[in-house]
Amino acid sequence: MSFIENKTFEELKIADSAQLKRTLTSKDIELFSIMSGDVNPAHVDAEYAKDDMFHKIIAQGMWGAALISTVLGTELPGPGTIYLDQTLQFTAPVVPGDTVTVTVTVTDKNPKNHIVNLECSCVNQHDKTVIRGIATVIAPTIKVKRERVELPKVLFKEPKGAWYNHLIRLTEDFAPLKTAIVHPVDKLALQGAIDAAKENIIIPILVGPKDKIVAAAIAANLDISAYEIIPTKHSNEAAEAAVQLARECKVEALMKGKIHTDELMGPIIAKETGLLTGRRMSHVFYVETPNYSKPLFISDAALNIQPNLQEKKDITQNAIDLFRTLGFGTPKVAIVCAIETVSEKMQSTLDAAALSKMAERDEIRGAIVDGPLAFDNAISIEAAREKGIKSDVAGDADIIIVPDMESGNMLYKEMTYMSGMEAAGIVMGARVPIILTSRGSDDISRKASCALALAYVRHKEKLIEQSYLSD
Repeated sequence: MSFIENKTFEELKIADSAQLKRTLTSKDIELFSIMSGDVNPAHVDAEYAKDDMFHKIIAQGMWGAALISTVLGTELPGPGTIYLDQTLQFTAPVVPGDTVTVTVTVTDKNPKNHIVNLECSCVNQHDKTVIRGIATVIAPTIKVKRERVELPKVLFKEPKGAWYNHLIRLTEDFAPLKTAIVHPVDKLALQGAIDAAKENIIIPILVGPKDKIVAAAIAANLDISAYEIIPTKHSNEAAEAAVQLARECKVEALMKGKIHTDELMGPIIAKETGLLTGRRMSHVFYVETPNYSKPLFISDAALNIQPNLQEKKDITQNAIDLFRTLGFGTPKVAIVCAIETVSEKMQSTLDAAALSKMAERDEIRGAIVDGPLAFDNAISIEAAREKGIKSDVAGDADIIIVPDMESGNMLYKEMTYMSGMEAAGIVMGARVPIILTSRGSDDISRKASCALALAYVRHKEKLIEQSYLSD
């Protein structure tokens, strides 16, 4: 238990001093900007700042001044102090990574009104003064000693869409993806495709009843004159036509419009005329997690209802392939269950143990795989340590493989709806990636899923080309 205690006017002596040391972080600048509304680009815009006077982001001057106030109000004189006046000179910038030592020193006392003057300085780690000034306060006359209040933690959530910018960087300099939009007969389907096209992510080919597509565009006030339409009679025929376009290499991806997932997937999984590859198809979500150190890949939360062991093997390999193709390196894969121990009463734990063994024997390749792991010890090193789990994956998972679609879908929706996380996703394991969007997907999520498909296809092409050249 720590306490906060003041020095009364009578206790104060000339040359008494107190210090506070603080290292500036980018989060400090962001929080100060949020609190004050100060969005001067010198503080928050790295592109602007690199061409400004100091060539880098700098802290607001009043960040240092606030630290002076902190020392006065909590240390010297401490609780009960009344701020009257403050002079400040800003002599050098403070940048992220700088460690600032704030010192206040009593220089003068007036017993008539309990006014005290204090010399204030902020000095960086290079012994350079960055702020100096004089504070005038009314010192407390009553002794105060109280338990120090524990402040709440601040969790940062980036502005909506910021995560999309991270994802879009994976597609820089790539040619847009020719994408068949299957049965886009409402505003949501058309808007998502058009928005992605405007950002040069996809080249949409609209497949479905032409009159319904045109009517939907008119009703939504959307201009689709620049896009090719492949006319069909109904939604099922649209799915079949889109699959044929992919088989003929006329499109590089499929995107779900206003069509049920089962109806779309039917022609895709047809043995003779579909897009099968010999591996089970599965869906992979890419989830931006503000309170985790990196994005999480989650599979399968959308396609395979109750996968068996062989199907889980393919689901795991599909997720690994996506992760590696995007250039993220060797993933750590957590096969999650309700518990982290193997139990014959819980089939998912037996499957998890088998998948881990398969990875040891290279039946699953390109990843470090461990399971069963409960979700908490898959993503929290503290939870893993508490339970005595020794694992290269525990607390640091890149990919989460769920036991079944029910648990995966609930996990995904809890993360996105209750925790405000953002997600994109594609179906892997077919000849081309399939962009499945739900009715609840917003425009950014739809564009992000298109960007994920583009990044996967183009990075895969580069890997194939490099392999060919090396041979």
